[in-house]
Amino acid sequence: MNKTLHIISFDIPFPANYGGVIDVFYRIKALHACGVQIILHCFMYGERTIQPELEKYCNKVYYYPRKKWVFQPFLPYIVSSRADKNLLNNLLQDNAPILFEAVHSTYLMKHPALKNRQKLLRMHNIEHDYYALLAASESNILLKLYYALEAKLLKNYESNLQDAQFILAISPKDQKDLAINFGEKVVLIPAFHGNESIEIVLGRGNFCFYHGKLSVAENNLAALYLVREVFSNNTEKLIIAGNGASPELKKAIAKYNHIELKENLSPAEITLFIQQAHINILPTFQATGIKLKLINVLFNGRFVLVNSPMVLTTGLESAAVIANTPEEMNNQIRRLNQMEFSAAQLKLRSEILQDKFDNKCSAQKIIELLY
Repeated sequence: MNKTLHIISFDIPFPANYGGVIDVFYRIKALHACGVQIILHCFMYGERTIQPELEKYCNKVYYYPRKKWVFQPFLPYIVSSRADKNLLNNLLQDNAPILFEAVHSTYLMKHPALKNRQKLLRMHNIEHDYYALLAASESNILLKLYYALEAKLLKNYESNLQDAQFILAISPKDQKDLAINFGEKVVLIPAFHGNESIEIVLGRGNFCFYHGKLSVAENNLAALYLVREVFSNNTEKLIIAGNGASPELKKAIAKYNHIELKENLSPAEITLFIQQAHINILPTFQATGIKLKLINVLFNGRFVLVNSPMVLTTGLESAAVIANTPEEMNNQIRRLNQMEFSAAQLKLRSEILQDKFDNKCSAQKIIELLY
């Protein structure tokens, strides 16, 4: 059977160096390994450029410019800015199924020319909830207003997604929430990731590590919380890694000799810090989707300390240590610093991850829905 699949990606999915594109890129790799012939369509903006690496896994790769300053009444900007007539023409070259990556890519979901096409939608999170939380955590008034408006438009836009035959939820919580409006169309497909094996080093490290794209308001807020509320009250070494740190965060870090900021690290360098740390500490204040960096640290890092929103209904609660206040976090840091990561803990971690996050099994589930 000819297994051809169009994938419309909201961004160029390589390099796979942030949450959303990690899921897209490793899904492409896994589907390719299972014999699917992929025609990839991706939107190009920011600093990301044409990537020959994608041609290793795709029969064709098309690039489309994402529009700036576009406005269409009642449409979220993340959707309207990805409207492109060439995309429609390229989709109509055959009758193969279409996988839309995130709400961002769904401008053509209801187009009459695609009425009889099989369509899948990968939801990376509940977008209107995500944008509402961005609005709540943003201090810039213009961005705050934009996020709030986008959240409202995304909520109203959700009915446009009914044309998808299946909606692929990334976490059990999202599956439950999406089923309220989409019922049995919603299928749980766990996040794809770049970890082919568990690479945890037994024993101990001598620092705590937090990493994330610091230009994202949520991550900036989490880093500030660690600096001001947690590590201001202990002397344990904390390394914060990520690009786009705000002046506010840099100023807060500068007050403490035991807290250090690392910028412009490669993915390999990030992984090395994850492996060398004694504790990977990942608080979040947005219980949306599933954080790909959580999966990464569970595959590569020793102890993982989180707050409840990071693991809420992910099935990973038992793989991490949970603390919800600065006092609880400091108590757990002191406790974990007295321990070595053991072979028994490695075995437990392995069982949890292999059961829930096998890329090949997840790819096969998608293939079964399509062919």
